[in-house]
Amino acid sequence: MAPCIHSTRTETSQANPISCDPKRSQIDDNVFDYMKFCRPIAQSQPKTVCTRTAVDLDEDGDDLWLIMKGEAKSDIEQEPILYTYYFSSILSRDSLSSALAYHLSVKLGNSSLPSGILYDLFLGLLVEDQEIIRAVQDDLKAVKERDPACISYVHCFLNFKGFIACQAHRVAHKLWSERRKTLALVIQNRVSEVFAVDIHPGAKIGRGILFDHATGVVIGETAVIGDNVSILHHVTLGGTGKDSGDRHPKIGDGVLIGAGTCVLGNVRIGDGAKVGAGSVVLKEVPPRTTAVGNPARLVGGQENPIKLDKIPSLTMDHTSHISESPDYVI
Repeated sequence: MAPCIHSTRTETSQANPISCDPKRSQIDDNVFDYMKFCRPIAQSQPKTVCTRTAVDLDEDGDDLWLIMKGEAKSDIEQEPILYTYYFSSILSRDSLSSALAYHLSVKLGNSSLPSGILYDLFLGLLVEDQEIIRAVQDDLKAVKERDPACISYVHCFLNFKGFIACQAHRVAHKLWSERRKTLALVIQNRVSEVFAVDIHPGAKIGRGILFDHATGVVIGETAVIGDNVSILHHVTLGGTGKDSGDRHPKIGDGVLIGAGTCVLGNVRIGDGAKVGAGSVVLKEVPPRTTAVGNPARLVGGQENPIKLDKIPSLTMDHTSHISESPDYVI
């Protein structure tokens, strides 16, 4: 049986509009520039019968993959007990595609859905659609930049369930878009069981996504999430129960949604907006504004809401709106 092998890359992708370079300065210098930023309105290695070539076409992605392998070697030097885990997941792999396919297959496989079969499925999809891998790269950089608990790319890749659940969704969404809906829903169910994250495979999710902690995140079928969005745990992007069809929220680029928030119905959260923790949003939130409360209200009032001058999903600032709200009480 022919193994999946790495070959030379054949093209490079466009740079992400927001830099996720880990060497650049911290996110405090992300001064608001929305015109450029926003878009237009079994534990052993499974045997494989895959004959496709695992190619990661993004030049920066190749650099990122080399960084991850270096991090894995460093971790093994510090903790030799991790050798088997890191070797099977990272060091024996020839590309990010192969590593992700393997890691997802091990996490989601069970006796009824063997990891070897899942590995073949996932690798085939990742090789076929390199846009998924480019999104994976952007997600890795997003987590490393925005989450101070993330000590390395390889740590995120192997251990951050929000990141892993998001990548499993990308694969499930690919199946859904190819009208392989039954299989997509099976993957969704396994992700929900394993990670306590329930994202319908029909939902559309952009790049540079951070699901921080992620436990209890629920995202409905017709939800749309833009690029460079940060979402905390126990967030629901759901329907109201009154509508069918296009019934779930639309989240713009650069949005930050705090923990325990519910956004219900086919409402839009504008580009660069922020929703405070524990809020219930039932109406549109304009771009660059902050909504808090149950039901959510705009900080500064509907007629003259306070406008944000930095991208909230990047600053991860959850509390500045409190001092700006004159009616805030403890």
